[in-house]
Amino acid sequence: MVESANLTLALGSAVMLGLRHGFDYDHIAAITDISSVQSKPADAMRYGLLYVSGHAATVAVLGTMAVSFRLSLPAASDRWAERVVGITLLILGIYVLGTFFRESTHTHAPRTRITIVVNGLLWVYWRLSRLFGGTRTVPPEIFKDGYGQRSTFVVGVIHGLGAETPTQVLLFLMAANLGGVAVGLLGLSMFIVGLLIMNTLMCASAAGLFSVSFRNPYALRALTLATAAYSIVVGGIFLMGSAGHLPSLTG
Repeated sequence: MVESANLTLALGSAVMLGLRHGFDYDHIAAITDISSVQSKPADAMRYGLLYVSGHAATVAVLGTMAVSFRLSLPAASDRWAERVVGITLLILGIYVLGTFFRESTHTHAPRTRITIVVNGLLWVYWRLSRLFGGTRTVPPEIFKDGYGQRSTFVVGVIHGLGAETPTQVLLFLMAANLGGVAVGLLGLSMFIVGLLIMNTLMCASAAGLFSVSFRNPYALRALTLATAAYSIVVGGIFLMGSAGHLPSLTG
């Protein structure tokens, strides 16, 4: 009876942690970034869910490893993952900020002044690397054709390695210890359910918010600027490894 109550509590905790994790700073930034540059609410929802799917896929793989083999990522890897998440948020924020300087905010394949500057720096890096023996024949570019389904999914995968991974793995291991691998995987599934529920609601809210703002170009541009600024600030905090100092969004 006690074991059954403990299991129920653990599974309920998994759902709640999934819901809470879905409302984290990096999720808000990424989903609003992705939604803000889509031309239709349906596209905003679709791309947002691609990000969520990538994130959930990473959590599923890491969680399955933790439960099945009692493995977890080294602490150092989490610090690096946090910084990589910060880099992706900075890039997304710069991309969204670039739309602020365009006449049409919602188009793909932007060639903004910011994108041109960043790609110019990448070209200089490429030329220098060629002088020192680099073999890449084509200079790197960001958002050459906008970002597509694959890149959106990859951003979600990267964010799945972010700052909450140790907490996730601890929960999965706790559930596994309560009833073995099968129960651990059930706990993992419950966490992913909570994550998907929260992020689906966030995608729908972001798509709806930007859809309403389409009617007012000034409101749309203000919202786009706020989205970019938020992503750049949060990305910078993650890049400095200071995400743990951010106040909790869920109390």
